[in-house]
Amino acid sequence: MWTLLIILLIVWLVLAVLGFVLKGLVWLAVLGIVLFLATLVIGLVRGSRSRKG
Repeated sequence: MWTLLIILLIVWLVLAVLGFVLKGLVWLAVLGIVLFLATLVIGLVRGSRSRKG
């Protein structure tokens, strides 16, 4: 699961950087940042939940 989480975080980060580099694709940067943060939060929540139980 951690491998998938890291791969998704890298993909979202690349999309965000690409969106900022290409000025017409600012929406892609915003989408990348939102997906990056959502994936990070979900990964942390599931990780902490699996440690407890």
